[in-house]
Amino acid sequence: MRPARAYIDGRWVTGEGEPFEVINPATEEVLAVVPGLTTAQADEAVAAAARAFAGGPWSTVPARERSRLLHRLADLIERDTDKLIDLMVEEIGTPRAVASFMQVPFPVRNFRWFADAAAGLAAAPDQTLPTTAAGDGTATLLTREPIGVVLGLTAFNFPLNLAAWKIGGALAAGCSIVLMCSPKSVLTTTALAALIEEAGFPPGAFNFVYGPPVVAEHLCAHPGIDFVTFTGSAEVGRRIVALTAPTLKRVVLELGGKSADVLLPGSDVRSLAMRCVLGWTGNAGQGCSSLTRTLVHRPDYESYLEAAVAAAEALGCGDPRDANTVVGPLISAAQRSRVAGYVDRAVSAGAKVLTGGKPPQAFHRGYFYEPTVVVGVDNSAEIARDELFGPVSVVLPYDDVDEAVTLANDTIYGLAANVWGPTAAAVAVAGRIRAGTVTVNGGGPMLGDHPWGGYKQSGLGREGGVLGFTEFFETKHILWPLDQPA
Repeated sequence: MRPARAYIDGRWVTGEGEPFEVINPATEEVLAVVPGLTTAQADEAVAAAARAFAGGPWSTVPARERSRLLHRLADLIERDTDKLIDLMVEEIGTPRAVASFMQVPFPVRNFRWFADAAAGLAAAPDQTLPTTAAGDGTATLLTREPIGVVLGLTAFNFPLNLAAWKIGGALAAGCSIVLMCSPKSVLTTTALAALIEEAGFPPGAFNFVYGPPVVAEHLCAHPGIDFVTFTGSAEVGRRIVALTAPTLKRVVLELGGKSADVLLPGSDVRSLAMRCVLGWTGNAGQGCSSLTRTLVHRPDYESYLEAAVAAAEALGCGDPRDANTVVGPLISAAQRSRVAGYVDRAVSAGAKVLTGGKPPQAFHRGYFYEPTVVVGVDNSAEIARDELFGPVSVVLPYDDVDEAVTLANDTIYGLAANVWGPTAAAVAVAGRIRAGTVTVNGGGPMLGDHPWGGYKQSGLGREGGVLGFTEFFETKHILWPLDQPA
């Protein structure tokens, strides 16, 4: 059994609330039984963060020292890469190959970006506004100040990277933070909290809690919280907006998606099929930017389906500990049932499953679900509208590029998309898709200066990079008359 503890005001704390189980999704083994925190314990975390920010030890740490501490944290994460990968394979079922590529390198990159951004704060002067005719005789200054106490709420699927955007931005800016993770990633996040303690951040700057939804709701409404940054579903995002409305907190929401993968006319669909399938099977489809709607020019449709089915069947499901596995288990029995329910209802309504649509026979335990290709529905079908968070693709034909763009944009979401084709034509189509990030021909690696967030019901604001960093600041305007000394 692995330990999980909260971290409040520089001390490790055991929860006093109802316990919950942490289950290995590949084996159904109980990894830990963890007492959740109470709302009273969550209040202690907010109080500690408030003290650290307003006159406490964290408030006196200069930007260059914040930078040094964040680089030190990145060093420690790199040192413990293998241990962290093992944890995520065991706790959330991420295949080792996926974890090695994404789950540790991305947060290291993001923490280092925020560390450099903190160093930049030390070097950048405040901004003096230009004098205008209306402002003769007046001096004016713009300053940026950290917004205050941040509440970071993270999902289970990429626990370290989601935490890096929130912790890195808050601590680089000089804010303090209360981080609350999903109960499904509590062991991994506890390991991260231990590295933050080892890095040497002063008490109260970083606080880590977990527990049932009532604790998260209590924190969202808490008057001591100045800013809520959340990653998760649109449904929960709407609830957060309602909870924070009475205190008019700043809110950044990185929510779901139903992202389109567009193959332009003339694309070599057979050679691209495996890359397209990887776009919706990575992390078992449990990614907000998973490309779960594949749009194919009608003359290429049957050829693509044949190749995509072969690719999905070649991937199959596998033990996440195996370095060759691409598709591991879903996070829970409930999530597998939810995904299966969408597929079963689609079939009942006339859809056809070309491959998958069931748990694999090779695994008698674990929450596995085969990569699934669904056809015979249009874009109005439930399975083409809702975010499933599983390895399921709906393949839709289109007749011309204008129709492809219309289909891509016909969704309540707008987080991500991808376009395959000649670069100039694909970039032109990407510019017409209403999404926060649109890759062309698979794009490139996500770097620390890249903003992340979406249009429409995919969220509010941005995380990461310059745009994400600005969310952690308030702007103050100071002005005074030059010819009227006090």
